[in-house]
Amino acid sequence: MEKVIRVIARENFALELWFDTGDHRRFDARPYLTRGVFIQLQDAALFNQAYVDLDTVCWPGDLDIAPETLFDRSSPINETANAAN
Repeated sequence: MEKVIRVIARENFALELWFDTGDHRRFDARPYLTRGVFIQLQDAALFNQAYVDLDTVCWPGDLDIAPETLFDRSSPINETANAAN
């Protein structure tokens, strides 16, 4: 199973993620913000407090998303394209 090793909260409720596999990916959290406990993350100030703990992304208040969900439902970030811009 992939483990999250770094996270940066980005605009529009996106997470930029780095995994122990070397993958660099972008996760759109917006579809989750209307579900259960994740409604709290509609507060951008709270969303931006994302941090890595227990191999996944967590937020204050015992909120987290499983690392396999983050990996499976994220898209790769093309490092080459980003470097060219």
